[in-house]
Amino acid sequence: MWLSILIFLLSIVPSTLIIVWMYKRRKDNPLYKKACSRALVSGIIDALPILLLSGILYLLTAILKYSFFKDIPVLAYKAVYNFVVLAFVEEIIKYASFRLLLKHKKGPYSWSDLVALMIVIGTAFGLFEDIPYAIGANAATMLVRGFTMGHVGYAFIMGWFYGKSLYTGNKKYHAVAILLPWALHGLYDFSLSPELIQVNELFMLIALALAILDVILLVLMIRFFVRNRKHKIVRYRLSLFAVEPDDLPEETAIPTAADAQEGTAENGEPQDTVSQPTEKTTPSDQV
Repeated sequence: MWLSILIFLLSIVPSTLIIVWMYKRRKDNPLYKKACSRALVSGIIDALPILLLSGILYLLTAILKYSFFKDIPVLAYKAVYNFVVLAFVEEIIKYASFRLLLKHKKGPYSWSDLVALMIVIGTAFGLFEDIPYAIGANAATMLVRGFTMGHVGYAFIMGWFYGKSLYTGNKKYHAVAILLPWALHGLYDFSLSPELIQVNELFMLIALALAILDVILLVLMIRFFVRNRKHKIVRYRLSLFAVEPDDLPEETAIPTAADAQEGTAENGEPQDTVSQPTEKTTPSDQV
């Protein structure tokens, strides 16, 4: 028992470190810190209705399976369950929580801020979700979930593409922010279905490939924030929201292009060579 507890605590260390990192990346900004705290709470709270709704939908799909759709192939049933009951419900609730956070905690958030806040929500959700998964799970399962952190990768994708949709004004990136995490999440859950593996054990390679992709997404996430901090890339540091200064705390500064251009690009040239939104691609002023 004690060994299982120790392994579980070890498995949540990476997620905990990510939350702390996201919180401290702008520790001098009280508005951002409050938003991070709200994101942390939101991610944990999100898990409760998701678990409840997933249970209800599981019972509903089971009833439908053995009554109206008892003749459908079992793999079709598992695909619906994994893509809709699990993946879609989880991703859409996290996305809704993210939008509510931006609505109630208004601020001059930049592209990188949006990514960070979404990551806090996703990581907190994943941490809370790991608790029931840890009950009865073996050590390998707990460690794989703890170090691949799929919800962190999905949150990174969602936050990055949502920020890109605001920066460019192109709504197609808004759709990608929802659809891509959902597709990857659903495919990962479905690839672990025993019924699919019974058809052919090679289908396990899909789950392995997606687990590797989760690790790659973690590396890309770290690279994103490290590069942004080191080179102060303009497009990731500009405020994407129109906020009245009177609505902000006195110590909150709204980042401008001049502030962001204090750094240098990777090639050593002044950062003002980085393209900024034109009149045609003005960031949306609405959340």
